[in-house]
This record gives sequence, C-alpha cells and structure tokens, in this order.
Amino acid sequence: MKNVFVDGYNVINSWPELKKIKEYSFEAARIKLIEMLQNYAAFKGDKIFIVFDAHMVKGSLEKRERLDNVIIVFTKEGETADSFIEKYVNLIGRKAEVCVVTSDFLEQQVTFQRGATRMSSLEFYNEVISTRRKINVKVRKDTSVNKNLLKDRVNEEVLDKLEKIRRGD
Repeated sequence: MKNVFVDGYNVINSWPELKKIKEYSFEAARIKLIEMLQNYAAFKGDKIFIVFDAHMVKGSLEKRERLDNVIIVFTKEGETADSFIEKYVNLIGRKAEVCVVTSDFLEQQVTFQRGATRMSSLEFYNEVISTRRKINVKVRKDTSVNKNLLKDRVNEEVLDKLEKIRRGD
C-alpha cells in the first residue's frame, strides 16, 4: 500500500474544477477534493493523507478524521502542511512507499531527499481524472455483465404470453 501525502490547499489552488468551487466556498472545495480522493484511494488501494494548513488559526489543535483509506488532517497552530508532511516522510519515507503531492518545488526537493517520490498537483490531477475514467468503465462493464433480464429467467412460453399481453392481442 502506497502512502500518498497531499498538500490540500496547494491542490485546491491547482485543480481547475476545485479552483472554480473555491471561488464560492473553500469548504465546498475541500469536500469535493475529499470525495474525489476517496474514490481514487478505493480504486488504487492507496492510503491518502490530505493535509490542510491551520497554522494561522489561533489556538487550533491538530485534528484528524479517517474515511476508509483517506485521512484528513488539519494541522495545529504554528504548523504548516509542508512541515507536517516533512515530519511524516522523515518517519516512514525510507521504510514504506511514499509519494508527496504538491507543486511547491522546495517541498518536492525536501521530501525527495527523505525517501519519497514526488508528483506535482497537476500531474496528480491527471492521474485522478484518468482513474475516474477507469472507474466509470469498470462500473459500466460490471453493470452490463450483471444485468438480470426477464428473458433469461422465464421460459419461452411465458415470454410469448407476456408479449401478447403487452401488444393487447
């Protein structure tokens, strides 16, 4: 299982559909990002940490919420998403497969030096959209394969009678 650390606000400010949403509500953009990454994580089997800065919020404590393979983190006062991600990559970067998603070049370099791979926010956006398409194809395929048609469950004679009723014969 790959651990993916996502700089939440960096991604929101980079992804076209989230940028539009955040013009009206940052909360709505956060929720949309979480929903998108829940589907992605479920399909890929990755563990995703979405980290949001709360370092400028007076008195804020670190808050975590887990939704299946997605962990949402709001940092504590005085801690940036970058510093949170660096701390965790430092702990597990060389022991487990870790990828950091951010377009912050300095953050990419620091986490790479600590054993993580890196992906820009736009590269990750393309990966998530590609995965969304694969999910849709799989759902359509599974739906068409698992159709329960009446003609498959009823004998020919009954089908003929039902057809006559339908036509009004």
